[in-house]
Amino acid sequence: MTKTFDHGGGVRSVQVPIPDNPLGHTLVYVVDTGRGPVLVDTGWDDPASWDVLVAGLAACGTGVSEVYGVVVTHHHPDHHGLSARVREASGAWVAMHEADAAIVRRARETRPERWYAYMADKLAAAGAPEEHIAPLRAARGRRTLPGLSPALPDRDVVPGELLDLPGRRLRAVWTPGHTPGHVCLHLEEDHPARLAGRGRLFSGDHLLPEITPHIGLYEDPDDATVTDPLGDYLDSLERVGRLTPAEVLPAHQYAFTDAPGRIRQLLDHHEQRLAGLLALLREPLTPWQLAERMEWNRPWADIPYGSRNIAVSEAESHLRRLVKQGRAEPLAGSEPVAYVAV
Repeated sequence: MTKTFDHGGGVRSVQVPIPDNPLGHTLVYVVDTGRGPVLVDTGWDDPASWDVLVAGLAACGTGVSEVYGVVVTHHHPDHHGLSARVREASGAWVAMHEADAAIVRRARETRPERWYAYMADKLAAAGAPEEHIAPLRAARGRRTLPGLSPALPDRDVVPGELLDLPGRRLRAVWTPGHTPGHVCLHLEEDHPARLAGRGRLFSGDHLLPEITPHIGLYEDPDDATVTDPLGDYLDSLERVGRLTPAEVLPAHQYAFTDAPGRIRQLLDHHEQRLAGLLALLREPLTPWQLAERMEWNRPWADIPYGSRNIAVSEAESHLRRLVKQGRAEPLAGSEPVAYVAV
């Protein structure tokens, strides 16, 4: 069943399902403009998801062939996946921040075996056991890797600038952390219900009402830059908080108010998590060992293979933040590298 919602003021949303994912769906926003609807994200590239998007647009009083443009909050497949099909059906432009567009280009150009080797080497460096790494080493001969042929965007989302939405004022806000090129989109118009605050914010995965987005290392086989994604995310949260939007329209769950209150919760959550990791690091631990001991939504033994990789990446991003703050350091001579609280 297709679910749509009218948020008022020429903004609607369609719940586009994500196959076999606990998030359930992506909220694709349909913004009326003087040239036709503009979509904020598109949903997962799956035949059933496409059918729901098409039916949802019809329920909103328009059609996929009428779409004027697509603004992608970030490159992940539950947001960018159907962009190519929308563009093929409508001739719409597709816009994304240049940092995530670069990831899309590299994903399309890098041979699958390069990705498998890169992932295996990263996990080995993090202290993963050989039995966990072995499937990646065995997969090097595969010719395809799911999700690595996403649509190349044809426009850049430029932070601070208004996007091409005739008759609307939608300004891009760069919010790196979940991805290096994640953007929120500030609709600088009075709230249709006259709620207090400054307009509405399409927040993608940056700001969600009940869950915290994954903050892991930025993955790139050909870039050795030492990034600080968690630091980027915390800075971006504070930047968004200064906008004081009347309402937040996220890509998952539901719309909500009191953005500053939610941001304080997230800042407190990450500070408490960093403090908890410091307590664990009273003894030297590799990133893998740290991930095994961190609190997740289920016991480590019950976490599936792919989710363990994500968990290790999140542990590493928190370690990067602690090292940058001078609260932890790598243990000299350890192999794989272990970290200890200072």
